[in-house]
Amino acid sequence: MKTKVTYNRIWGIAYPIILGSIAQNLINFTDTAFLGRVGEIALGAGAIGGLFYLAVIMLGFGFGTGSQIIIARRLGEGRLKDIGVVFVHTVTFLVLLAILVFAILRYGSVYILEFAINSPEIYNGSIDFLQIRAFGIFFAFVNMSFRAYYVGIAKTKVITYTTIVLAIVNIILDYLLIFGNMGMPEMGIRGAALASVIAEVSAMLYFVFYTLLVNKYKQYELFNFRTLSILTLRRIFKVSFPMMIQQFVSLSVWFVFFILVEKIGEMALAVSNIVRSVYVIIMIPIWGFSTATNTLVSYLIGMKNHDRVWSLISKVVLMSFVSVLVLASGLMLFPETVMEIYTNQPELIAMGVPALYIISGGALSMAIGFVIFNGVSGTGNTGTSLVMELVVLAIYIFYTYLVIIVFNGGLLWAWTAEMIYGTLLAVISVVYLKSGVWRKTNI
Repeated sequence: MKTKVTYNRIWGIAYPIILGSIAQNLINFTDTAFLGRVGEIALGAGAIGGLFYLAVIMLGFGFGTGSQIIIARRLGEGRLKDIGVVFVHTVTFLVLLAILVFAILRYGSVYILEFAINSPEIYNGSIDFLQIRAFGIFFAFVNMSFRAYYVGIAKTKVITYTTIVLAIVNIILDYLLIFGNMGMPEMGIRGAALASVIAEVSAMLYFVFYTLLVNKYKQYELFNFRTLSILTLRRIFKVSFPMMIQQFVSLSVWFVFFILVEKIGEMALAVSNIVRSVYVIIMIPIWGFSTATNTLVSYLIGMKNHDRVWSLISKVVLMSFVSVLVLASGLMLFPETVMEIYTNQPELIAMGVPALYIISGGALSMAIGFVIFNGVSGTGNTGTSLVMELVVLAIYIFYTYLVIIVFNGGLLWAWTAEMIYGTLLAVISVVYLKSGVWRKTNI
């Protein structure tokens, strides 16, 4: 990787991740669109079950992100063989963690969701989903290890290929298993869960074969299995643990958001699942550019080019904002058309259109805030980034609680919390980066 980071270099890292995210989110889009044809209950249960799964799986994603930061730093330092050491320890830890997460998803969810959900139908549907979806966690965590490796070395095209495989397998199996087409069993929401598990297996196999056949993995000693080092694992954990908590809390708060929305009613929950699906699609460029920011900031620091960090972040913010503006403009011009993709029920469409306008504003604020925040994480000072996120999330959930429970503000006011989140994240991240404290961080 070159020392100077240009727009082309940023785009070279970001666009495969963006394309991969498009494929990944085709799963969310397909599940939501198909379940929307099954009914409000299936749509609402898919939202709750899916978010519970995402919240727990974020523990692994956070560890992978921490590993990615260290791999990028080792690349910048020219310590290529140490990259394989980080990868082996990452895979080992995540496979062990998967056992715990599986138990939470398959068995703990029965008690946690019973306490949180009012509607018996949505509760039963969510449990049906998670009982099957839990098996995918082992393959998902291995995929996260490979993703951390490829993002860390800035070879991200394989992520696009892998998630295209993931999406194609999931879409085909959704069509077959949710409705029982072409002689397959009609499984409803359980079919959506099974399709996702098989898709994760397919993605993992692609990662393995691509790495063995295409990637020059030997220079990093990627599969040079060695005795695990407590010291190495502790070093990775020092960076990763705050990221694990941060990612888990972040998705858990969104899960709580949907639990609060469920108090408004089953229709509001169904609409919010559609809105969430659209929102996630608009967020796709943000995730790609944020990941590029994370990697490139760590790389620049590894090269001792601290003075170029803010210039890099400014470039990425501009690219992120323009990309999201294009998507949001299209959404605001054709909101009814977007809603009709997911549902043919006039009541859901009428309730959802105003919410789409609100999430457009929320996405624009996130295009700035989330990118700058990932610049903070890229410095390696993940403990500080955790504290920052916890403060912002506390304000986010308190605001949502006031709007829904205390003031009965309804669905539209609830979704304005996204704009508050993005704005606060931007402000607090800029203050930290301008302070220069991060220059002393060593990982």
